[in-house]
Amino acid sequence: MDVTQLAFDARSMTTGLRKWVETESPTYDSAAVNRMMDVATRELVILGAEIQRIPGTLGYGDCVKASFAHPCREKPGILVLGHLDTVHPLGTLDHFGWREEGERCYGPGALDMKSGNYLSLEAIGQLRRAGFDTPLPVTVLFTSDEEVGSPSTRALIEAEAARHRYVLVPEPARRNGGVVTGRYAIARFELETRGRPSHAGLRLGEGVSAIREMAHQIIAIEGMTDANAGYSVGVINGGQWSNCVSTTCRAKALVSATTDEKLAEATECMSALKPVGADVQVAVTRDVVRPVWTASDASWSLYEHAAGLARGLGFEIPHQSSGGGSDGNFTGAMGIATLDGLGARGDGPHTLDEHIVIESLAERGRLMAALLATLDGTV
Repeated sequence: MDVTQLAFDARSMTTGLRKWVETESPTYDSAAVNRMMDVATRELVILGAEIQRIPGTLGYGDCVKASFAHPCREKPGILVLGHLDTVHPLGTLDHFGWREEGERCYGPGALDMKSGNYLSLEAIGQLRRAGFDTPLPVTVLFTSDEEVGSPSTRALIEAEAARHRYVLVPEPARRNGGVVTGRYAIARFELETRGRPSHAGLRLGEGVSAIREMAHQIIAIEGMTDANAGYSVGVINGGQWSNCVSTTCRAKALVSATTDEKLAEATECMSALKPVGADVQVAVTRDVVRPVWTASDASWSLYEHAAGLARGLGFEIPHQSSGGGSDGNFTGAMGIATLDGLGARGDGPHTLDEHIVIESLAERGRLMAALLATLDGTV
């Protein structure tokens, strides 16, 4: 199959992608995520997919699994794995709406990772419209909670991946256009400090501020960052009244570590946090964890195959082990041939500058189509 003959058109692809971006889907709003799942489901049905809607758990949205008719349907095939939740809250479109400027498209979730998911469906559609049957069966799994560590979907992802030979993850391409062949471990932590309340205006000295203690802890936590582990506190909640010395303060921290050993060290450091002030307590609870993904021989073979396809299409896809975490951590750590970072090129993920390079929709779409058309179980 000569994928260069397929009718990928980046500008026309932006028309379809806009609907996806304008369907806001923050992780913590399950109804919003489900509306996005509805949009994706419709596209998949149009492509001829058989749909399984998997109800969400733990308060998160549903997942969608789509499979396509194939003569060897029970044979381990290709899993295209993506998430449809984003970090941008409802209403972001009011001040950061879809726009096209020159060679870029902007919008919440455009890069991470609606464009990658969208171009994957375009690749499947192009192959089907050309009448080409992929050597292996193809399954698409869209999940709902990746941005918070996949607490409700990890078991589903691992079970589905175990039934497949290859996993393709259309998370954003790296800044150099490269792909991901390994990822750092990620651990999330819940923090709580407890102090002693008092009237801040009348008896300030009788209180012990939980917020003040948390401020000390944040500085200590982020100060532990080094070349092998990054520490960040991203959520803080404390107090209710400015005239009350706060009794409790809660925070969420994320640690990224290059190896399992470094993650274990980081966990020990977090668990060993001690109060800075007197008459105050600090509690640390480890939350969800993504394992280190170190490329297996199978993943290396998959990458080398993809790199050859990309060169044939006129571009290079250098590889790297990356931070950031994705659901590829799970499948790669299982030893399943996994290639991540197959999505669009762009920059600004998780910010109000999030954008994609328009031409990369067709570029990466062709690469995805080439992979689906050539992966036959021998790679």
